[in-house]
Amino acid sequence: MDLVAPWALADARGPDAATTARRRIDAIDHRVRAWVTLLPPEESAVGGPLAGVPVGVKDIVDVVGVPTLCGSSVRDDAPPAEADAALVRMLREAGAAIVGKTVTTEFAYFDPGPTRNPWDLERTPGGSSSGSAAAVAAGMVPLAIGTQTAGSVVRPASFCGVAGLAVARGTLPREGVAPLAPGLDTLGLFAASVADLAAARAALDRREPEHPDDGAPLRLLSWDGTEVADVSPPMLAAHATAEARARAAGADVAPWTLGLRAASADHRLVMAAEAAQAVPDAPGLGTKLRELLAEGRAVLPEDLAAARERAAATRSRALEHLEGVDAVLAPGALGVAPTGLEYTGDPAMSRPWHLLGLPALAVPGARDADGLPLGLQLLGHPDREDRLLAAGRRLEALLRDT
Repeated sequence: MDLVAPWALADARGPDAATTARRRIDAIDHRVRAWVTLLPPEESAVGGPLAGVPVGVKDIVDVVGVPTLCGSSVRDDAPPAEADAALVRMLREAGAAIVGKTVTTEFAYFDPGPTRNPWDLERTPGGSSSGSAAAVAAGMVPLAIGTQTAGSVVRPASFCGVAGLAVARGTLPREGVAPLAPGLDTLGLFAASVADLAAARAALDRREPEHPDDGAPLRLLSWDGTEVADVSPPMLAAHATAEARARAAGADVAPWTLGLRAASADHRLVMAAEAAQAVPDAPGLGTKLRELLAEGRAVLPEDLAAARERAAATRSRALEHLEGVDAVLAPGALGVAPTGLEYTGDPAMSRPWHLLGLPALAVPGARDADGLPLGLQLLGHPDREDRLLAAGRRLEALLRDT
């Protein structure tokens, strides 16, 4: 707990912020181990909406002059990247200072890196964006880049007690990002709060954050996840408490009624099949990734086509359900971060939603009886990301109002 002191975006602007970040990293990263590479100090921008804000970049995303190692020994000889990834360019254009590369699981799958959870160093930070979530949670940087193919933004954000946004596929460019499953991969951001995420997300588009909550009551649909997995009692209690607080604040909360069991299974099939095409099956890969690639090679083309057709049909129905509501309230993970560093947790709470291509927002604030984070998530319409973020700000305030 002594490591957990997230850094607000408003306090991290200016020419000295990157130096402050390096001091924080030097002081505690030997315990958290969130970083792969630290960049030489660079001249901070004097303008832009993120002027001087220190940012960590997940090490499957290219940063010019730095090898992209993808958390894998098979990339040990990778040459330095010749150009920034598109998202890194956008961050620099907004004035951000890139501090370094953060730890990822191997090729953004399940074979873990060395990163520890700042809330309890004997627990996983989640995966695959482990270093980015932990670096924000421990206050080393106020903003970090992640990616999500199953639950790789939402789950580590939930475990580390920070806010995380996995954007709808196609809304941020993936140029310069190593693929795992190209039809599922998307980009994401981590920050201390939903308000900070909203500010950073708007900065990437060089616009002011929108606040489309207009004073109307929240309109939520609620899904507790038990349809697809065994959700822990503390997480179910946190989800129920969030529902109750939302209702007490005047929200309209109704159940999510569209079945997602098939979408959960189809996500696994699609991810395996696409990974088998995208990731080189080289000697030295980790056990979990090799198993995924073997599974993917066994998928029949007709089964993959059928899964994609079912996903498209379910997505159409899901978008109909999302008309007229702000978001779906759901658990962000099965429970608190598991003890041990060999297992990064189960993405079951994200699989069906991610197959449907919806933006997902991890909202911090809930805790278990021991004070460990229990992240909840909101799922939104892909064309209404600002509304999702506005709902997230309101939910976060309710969760933190204890």
